[in-house]
Amino acid sequence: MSIALIILLVLLAVVVVLALWATGIYNSLVTLRNRFKNAFAQIDVQLKRRYDLIPNLVEVAKGYMKHESSTLEAVIKARNIALAASQSAAANPADGNAVKGLVSAETGLSGALSRLMVVSEQYPDLKANQNMLQLTEELTSTENKVSFARQAYNDSVMTYNTTRETFPNVIFAGMFGFLPAELFKIEDPTERNAPKVSFT
Repeated sequence: MSIALIILLVLLAVVVVLALWATGIYNSLVTLRNRFKNAFAQIDVQLKRRYDLIPNLVEVAKGYMKHESSTLEAVIKARNIALAASQSAAANPADGNAVKGLVSAETGLSGALSRLMVVSEQYPDLKANQNMLQLTEELTSTENKVSFARQAYNDSVMTYNTTRETFPNVIFAGMFGFLPAELFKIEDPTERNAPKVSFT
């Protein structure tokens, strides 16, 4: 065997090893990206359930809160904004700006729901209404599910971002277009409080 052939075989072996190594990195990044996209889909399912409950809640409250139309309209408007932001983020959970827009819209919706609940406390008949009690119980349950889904999403994003940013993965992540994912977090500490939806 000639020296040229040996060098060629060694170079070929090095190229094959590097290709397999890069493929392994690529595949692990794809797996982690798909994991956080799936985790976002779980948030999306719970948010849609929440968005479906809100119009029913407003309809029940409307019969009792005739003088509070601006509060009811604010809830519906915030719900529609959050629904649109959710659809935008669901289309591409890897888009950090879409996730930030959703977080902002959800903050607005939580504030509007909180105001509705505070105002509804002034209406004892509304507080005792069976439909209202059932809807608020379902909304509370959905809020808890949203919280758990957000936690799972943030865990998946953290794993993806950590893997993406470690060496040598960071070199290949940039080459293959794996952008950082955005956590679903609330920046303003006053916005961290979930809307109170209890009538007890």
